[in-house]
Amino acid sequence: MSGLVVRPVRPEDVPAVVSMVHELALFEKAPESCTLTEDQLVQALFGRSPTLFCDVVVGAEDEPVGMALWFLNFSTWDGVHGIYLEDLYVRPAARGTGAGKALLATLAARCVERGYTRLEWWVLHWNPARGFYDGLGAVPMDEWVPYRIGGDALAELASSE
Repeated sequence: MSGLVVRPVRPEDVPAVVSMVHELALFEKAPESCTLTEDQLVQALFGRSPTLFCDVVVGAEDEPVGMALWFLNFSTWDGVHGIYLEDLYVRPAARGTGAGKALLATLAARCVERGYTRLEWWVLHWNPARGFYDGLGAVPMDEWVPYRIGGDALAELASSE
């Protein structure tokens, strides 16, 4: 697949991006956990003060074949922002074409242009894309343990203030 272009998401791309998020959830063996709707994504990306951003990679027909959903984080140690990549997905037919690398290169270039020091993301241990990420020079952060609080535990903690 030649002629790939990475560009910022447009409102008309939202259905394709939502579909890819659901495809990713299926790939990650948790489709029942993904409840993202087009309305939610439109609000997050194009609302009054967006804090979520998206780039898509498109082919000759300008149809998205991959996407990167991301937001800014901040390193208190470095004193500057970074980019946290929430989701990276390339449709199976476009894998091996350079689409994933193009999306990551775009995010890396954005970091460099803005003086950000980090581009970070999480990957499931069993995901075969880890070899691809290793080949780019990405380093697994195995010494850090991610924590999450949600559902009833989140509500209980919130009510304890």
